[in-house]
Amino acid sequence: MLNELQRTLVKETAPILREHGEALMRHFYARMFAHNPELKPMFNQGHQQSGAQQQALAVAVAAYAENIDDPSVLAPVLKMVANKHASLGIRAEHYPIVGGHLLSSIREVLGESAKDELIEAWAAAYGQLADVLIQMEAELYHETVQKQGGWSGWRTFKVARKEIESEEITSFYFAPIDGGHVPSYLAGQYITVKVFVPQLGMMQPRQYSLSQAANPEFLRISVKREIEGVTPAGMVSNQLHDAVEIGALIDLTAPNGEFFLAPEHNAPLVLISAGVGITPMLAMAQTALARATEQPIRFIHACRHGGVHAFKEWLEVQSNHANTFSSTVYYENLRADDVRGQDFDIAGRLNLLDISDTLPDNADYFLCGPIQFMQAQKSALLGLGIDA
Repeated sequence: MLNELQRTLVKETAPILREHGEALMRHFYARMFAHNPELKPMFNQGHQQSGAQQQALAVAVAAYAENIDDPSVLAPVLKMVANKHASLGIRAEHYPIVGGHLLSSIREVLGESAKDELIEAWAAAYGQLADVLIQMEAELYHETVQKQGGWSGWRTFKVARKEIESEEITSFYFAPIDGGHVPSYLAGQYITVKVFVPQLGMMQPRQYSLSQAANPEFLRISVKREIEGVTPAGMVSNQLHDAVEIGALIDLTAPNGEFFLAPEHNAPLVLISAGVGITPMLAMAQTALARATEQPIRFIHACRHGGVHAFKEWLEVQSNHANTFSSTVYYENLRADDVRGQDFDIAGRLNLLDISDTLPDNADYFLCGPIQFMQAQKSALLGLGIDA
């Protein structure tokens, strides 16, 4: 436990972290990878190159400092972090390595202002946080291995099927090479895939939502090809598209994630997605349909045009044959052969105000897509009086 002086010292560094946190985290990651290069393949190097990982960690550390008196308010964030760590195989023995480099970085970046008592305070704060995450992650590992077909760490699968879903998205079906089952999972969760990326010269992990309801035979992800040269992101995704064929062997971690349809869910459901954000929504919709309740399912999807509209046939089948299921599809940039009423329903950007009268009462809403898209839909829902 931190004493009063230590909590005060940690809180007093929060403004510094808000202002200079990214510089500190860039120093931290560079230091850690230089001293412990064996950890580098555990981190998404696309996010490293773009600065997204440094920025995310800086924000998280600043938030922890600001809430050091009551870290429990960060429980939803810590749950997300623990799931991500479990999906990467991070263990208790990694925390002292990371903590040592973080404390050294604070001392090296802050210089003379990093007095011994400040470093001691942050050591106590980091130890407190590490203990919480280690416990949460141990529980996740334990829950996973208790399931039929569950495992801890990496397990080798083969690509049993590879199906093109659109001009950008391809589905990969993974079956375990040991002939065993795969564990059940909650609709909306993800797995981590590890592949060799030639331009980096190393294995790289990447999380992908499972795009189908749970079954005991295979795991399916549906991956979007990214435009090369525009962003460091997409190195793993493009490698999957270009170099991973049927029969290839791929290491996976077990399903994880805090974004899911609860097993006991029994309310109207509205699934709102854009682009490849459709993937967890497919698993949720299939799971809800399999429960055969009378609760309505509204599936609202936006994409650029028919060429990138994945799973169109599946949506049509459900809309035509499932009494509780209805869908609305928006195309933002129509092509000449995109037909309203056949390929899509509404032209332009998704606007929930256009279809507010079709939203069921007392529904639960799930959003998945680009960040700006989700922010816009959240704002629209709040504007419609939907409870946060």
